[in-house]
Parts: sequence; structure tokens; C-alpha cells
Amino acid sequence: MNQIKIIVERHPDGYIAYPLGLKGIVIGEGDTYEEALADVKSAIKFHIETFGENKILGALNGEIMETFVAEVAV
Repeated sequence: MNQIKIIVERHPDGYIAYPLGLKGIVIGEGDTYEEALADVKSAIKFHIETFGENKILGALNGEIMETFVAEVAV
């Protein structure tokens, strides 16, 4: 079993969640924090079953040591 860091954002219309360090785009959503986490977990499992663990989890081989949230002006 792999431990994957998940970012959860709260928005006016609900929550979105997405994993760090995975190849590809995987997003979950829900009305609550828990629903968004459950949805992204389900999406990750689906992508692993569909595309293979090496394709999806390959980026985790280097294991993320730290995660930072930064802000930039664009």
C-alpha cells in the first residue's frame, strides 16, 4: 500500500482534492472534506487499475520529502 499526499481545497461550492507526485491528472470532489477524499481515493485506484501502478505511481519512487504551498503573481 502506498501513502500518497493529498491536497484538499475548500471552495464556495464544495471541496476538491488531488494527489501530489502522481503522473497524470487525478481529481476528486465532494460537498464535504470526507467526500472529496473518498472520491480522489477512488479515482487513484481506478487509474492504477486502468493504466498500471508503474505508470501512475512512478513519480513516487523518489518520494516527496516536503510539500510547500506558495503564491506567485501572474
